Amino acid sequence: MESRVTAGNSRCRAWMSTRSSSMSWSSPSSTPRFDTKPIEGEIPVDPIADAPASMAAVQLNGHGGLDQLVYRTGVPTPRAGSGEVLVKVGACALNNTEINTRTGWYDRVVEDSVSEELGRSGRDDGAGATWNSTAMTFPRIQGASVAGTVVAVGDSADENLIGTRVVVDPSVRDPNLPPRAQIVEYLGGDRDGGFAEYVVVPAANAHVVNSELSDAELATFPCSYDTAEEMLARTGLAEGETVVITGAAGGVGTATIQLAQARGAQVIAIASSSKESRLRELSVDGFVSRSNSDLVAAVASLIGERGADVVIDVVGGTMFESLLLMLRRGGRYASAGAIGGPISRIDLRELIYKDLELYGITNPTPETFSRLVGLVDDGRIKPLVEAVFPLSQLREAQETLLKRTHIGKIVVIPDGA
Repeated sequence: MESRVTAGNSRCRAWMSTRSSSMSWSSPSSTPRFDTKPIEGEIPVDPIADAPASMAAVQLNGHGGLDQLVYRTGVPTPRAGSGEVLVKVGACALNNTEINTRTGWYDRVVEDSVSEELGRSGRDDGAGATWNSTAMTFPRIQGASVAGTVVAVGDSADENLIGTRVVVDPSVRDPNLPPRAQIVEYLGGDRDGGFAEYVVVPAANAHVVNSELSDAELATFPCSYDTAEEMLARTGLAEGETVVITGAAGGVGTATIQLAQARGAQVIAIASSSKESRLRELSVDGFVSRSNSDLVAAVASLIGERGADVVIDVVGGTMFESLLLMLRRGGRYASAGAIGGPISRIDLRELIYKDLELYGITNPTPETFSRLVGLVDDGRIKPLVEAVFPLSQLREAQETLLKRTHIGKIVVIPDGA
């Protein structure tokens, strides 16, 4: 979706948020790390909506390294079309999908993991595609995990949404498609997202929240927690069952830990040894270092030879084969990522003769997201914010994500918020 200001519709309404954020930036410097490039020309105040006619945003100019991310002021504020709402962004959390998209990792020619160096510098082989293997339109404003306040609505959108705090479901769907193939756009990839002061989304994707959590805390839930909840729903994790979670310290991993515990399951976390103490603070039932030379034996020493009921995996790569060995007969496996690499070896005898179920997850259902919002409202899950950066320091925030030393989520908030 292009971000532009057009002649307004008289039904458009707006509300200016006076809510201030108490969150502080993790960087002491307020000087942008980007080459700030304002768009030429003065843009007047929009006479229809109180939202300004221009905004600050980070635009991705093409596939490549961090230099492709440019912080700009004077970017035209998008306008809500029919059935859409304009959200004043309070915060937007970072996800691997933004780095995967920027570096062209989704292209099928890529067989490696996204290393720290690759994430910084990008590829030199021309790889470039979105999650659904289509070409991307530039410039693009990324950012899938948005929390903020509705300030304007378009035709056929509920005006009662104006002034409400929302978390945004990043999956834009066509309900006429099959249930597991309904995503037609993903926020920040196929349409402009939340690395900006304002973003337009379908009204159906703006979920009102009733929570005392800050916007930075609420922004940790979309993308990570709905993906985790969908994996657990798809695999049918039940009370008393055992689940093994890889990449347990990341955004999806920590989300899965909490959501599995809410189901009454026994949780075994796999992550780097340096993160063990912090993961044990989340009351996991067992921990295995990812560097263990025999992951299968290490997990078996904790849960017994029978095996795990469920494996939730975001690592893939060479670990995949071991994960299938951990499962009991009739066990279930779900993957929503491959930070360890997209190419894995499989012994089909494990799949066939253990009657395993394997699920690939990229399409959380709207019911899953609604269920997640209910858990947030009830205070049954908690946000894990590792660091908060100003939007103008998005490059630095992504560098922190690439180091893989964090627990939970990294968030950006608009400068001056």
